[in-house]
Amino acid sequence: MNSTKKPAMQIMVAEDDPLSRRMLEAFLSKRDFEVITATNGTDALAILEKENAPRLALLDWMMPGLEGVQVCRQIRERNTQSYTYIILLTAKTQKKDLLQGLESGADDYLTKPFDPQELHARVRVGQRILDLEDSLIAAREELRFRAAHDALTGVANRGAIMETLQREHARQVRIGGFFGIIMLDLDHFKRINDTYGHPCGDTVLQEAAKRMSSSVRAYDTVGRYGGEEFLVVVPAADGPSMLALAERIRKRIESEPIDSQEGMIKVTASLGVAVSTAADRLPLETLLQLADEALYRAKGRGRNCSELAKMTERETTAPAREMATPVKLGSG
Repeated sequence: MNSTKKPAMQIMVAEDDPLSRRMLEAFLSKRDFEVITATNGTDALAILEKENAPRLALLDWMMPGLEGVQVCRQIRERNTQSYTYIILLTAKTQKKDLLQGLESGADDYLTKPFDPQELHARVRVGQRILDLEDSLIAAREELRFRAAHDALTGVANRGAIMETLQREHARQVRIGGFFGIIMLDLDHFKRINDTYGHPCGDTVLQEAAKRMSSSVRAYDTVGRYGGEEFLVVVPAADGPSMLALAERIRKRIESEPIDSQEGMIKVTASLGVAVSTAADRLPLETLLQLADEALYRAKGRGRNCSELAKMTERETTAPAREMATPVKLGSG
């Protein structure tokens, strides 16, 4: 079994004395660090402010340009997510100097001449702290993703898609323009669950969500509205463009059967489209109701089609469902 070797961690050494700089570079390179050097504080700060900068730094206190403590202070003033672990190197041994160095933002302090093994141990401490920070950030991002995405399909969950819809509506109120929504329902989904079982139904939902996501633009948002029903929020699109997008999604879903545990299953969808324009800016409840009515007209036409909402002539033969009522699972 092949294992991928973890890339060497970068460490910056800022030291104006050539001999000390070369010794540090050689020592750290032998211990699998990728060493980047600077000969003065100004260059050190410039390196640490770059994108993908080293997150471990050894700074000599006394350097031309900016001193090590000055570099520390400026680094700590940055409002960045990624942390830089800084070790100050100095010949100063007074307690007040130690306190000044730590108060400037340094994480550790090593006096010259330093013991190589002590240096190695302190650098490894910094590396462990940065690894722990990376793990915490990854865990936080995972929690954030789960909070906003449907666990089964990976698209936005109901809460997140409704927040997206509210933001787009607020943007329209603020600066005008237009946007639209597409309400999509997988046809006869209850029949799929009843015939093939819920695990197969889950596979169908997952693949349908992938096909929807691959059919929209990067700044459109697909969300699971409930059960087999999905909502797509589409910025800056008029009626004809919205209907064309709905048709693209519909054709992509029916383009080929979905490969499931129970074999190939043909799946289609019905879609309702509604648009809020600058001239006819709609409340969110009305926009959702119009899309819902259009969806049910599409189902009434025989399913597997798209319908654009009628903005002036409201349908009375197929009343919309109550928006505050949770969507029923497997309504077909």
